[in-house]
Amino acid sequence: MSYLPLKPIPMKDRVSMIFIEYGQIDVLDGAFVVIDKTGVRTHIPVGSVACIMLEPGTRISHAATRLAAQVGTLLVWVGEAGVRLYASGQPGGARADRLLYQAKLALDDELRLKVVRKMYEVRFGEEAPQRRSVEQLRGIEGARVKKLYQLQAQRHGVAWHGRRYDPKDWEKGDIANQCISAATSCLYGITEAAILAAGYAPAVGFIHTGKPLSFVYDIADLFKFETVVPLAFKIAASSPNKPDRAVRQACRDIFRESNLLKKIIPAIEEVLAAGEIEPPKAPQEAVPPAIPNPASIGDAGHRSGG
Repeated sequence: MSYLPLKPIPMKDRVSMIFIEYGQIDVLDGAFVVIDKTGVRTHIPVGSVACIMLEPGTRISHAATRLAAQVGTLLVWVGEAGVRLYASGQPGGARADRLLYQAKLALDDELRLKVVRKMYEVRFGEEAPQRRSVEQLRGIEGARVKKLYQLQAQRHGVAWHGRRYDPKDWEKGDIANQCISAATSCLYGITEAAILAAGYAPAVGFIHTGKPLSFVYDIADLFKFETVVPLAFKIAASSPNKPDRAVRQACRDIFRESNLLKKIIPAIEEVLAAGEIEPPKAPQEAVPPAIPNPASIGDAGHRSGG
């Protein structure tokens, strides 16, 4: 049986994320489906979702993983309540030119500082202080972030004793920290999907370094306090029975209402452009592929669908 060619929706036009738990994910008759314990099938329009969060109790087939990669949908294996990221399947990384461009900016101290200063400007709406190193700007940023948390807590009437949480035991945190952890996990998921779609590397950061998602944290921070942090405090103030579920549903709504997926990739390009360099060109002696790759069917960083 033949099927129509895959035509993924551009990242900016996709649904931000969905969560799946307690089901077998497979491809049946060309469709991406979740099968529950009673055998009921639920169709998932995989090509129209930025990332799929797989919670405990979920199993996924090789065919389903392959289809998600083809259409550029990020699979993220998370813990209960959507926090504690265990692993992610990488649908992007298909643009060596952009990876080299990002790496060149990160490895040069002067260029890296330009990018960090631009991130500060985008995040706080003002120029970064002059004659400050990356480390000094990181310290200034940290102090401002602590103040922003305090202001949000006061605005929503939530008791706040600082950002305290145990990644290994989500329930140890107070309700405000639980809500923030769940909300930022959602934000990191769609940010990583956008970074990969644009052809960049999640691990090559500028402010954050040395972690698999360093660049994800850098970019997510540009949007955190205008989206998920106020939302988390608002939900914490209402003391819901299941804060993680309330946060996830609210995040989906705010991501859609704010058109966040349309903003992330342009923001990436904006901050990297502050380095004022062109992407490196391939050396003249570079050997072209023996078998040319088919044209990509997704965003710039998605692999070809052949």
